Amino acid sequence: MRIELRRRDPVGFNRRQWQHDRMSLKDWISKYLPGAGQTPADRGDVGTNLAVAALLVEVLRADYNVGPAERQQVMNSVATLLQLEPAATQVLVEEAERQIDRSHDLYQFTSQINRSYSDADKVRLLEALWRVADADSTIHKYEEHLIRRVADLLHVPHSGFIAAKLRAMSTAPDG
Repeated sequence: MRIELRRRDPVGFNRRQWQHDRMSLKDWISKYLPGAGQTPADRGDVGTNLAVAALLVEVLRADYNVGPAERQQVMNSVATLLQLEPAATQVLVEEAERQIDRSHDLYQFTSQINRSYSDADKVRLLEALWRVADADSTIHKYEEHLIRRVADLLHVPHSGFIAAKLRAMSTAPDG
């Protein structure tokens, strides 16, 4: 005696519709995973110059009290670190502010810097961050915490973090 088994359609699915809705893995990823189908610019991948400007602006905003001295220090630091003209500096800082508004963490900026900056360049960047924090003659705890996080993400040892702070404070206008 031979028993013949018939394959049944899965409950709730019409066989034809199931086959019609098949899509490639690439299509599925693009459709269902956020950001997967976007270009690098859409995802927020940024160039090194923009990443540097963004970190400086982050320190500017860290204490929620943006003063003209701090803003001027950001402009000076961007121009000096990146060797830009004033007009290019202004455009870059404005774009950095837009990128920060869309970003959700510092990693997208620090990872870009890690790929292209030497250890000495990273310490110079930390010095610039300290100068922005001290531009109003007060380093707020939020500013210090942010610079410490950046130093960690840039893989700068604690000794480099402290050395950058001391150099930045020794060249401050007051002291």
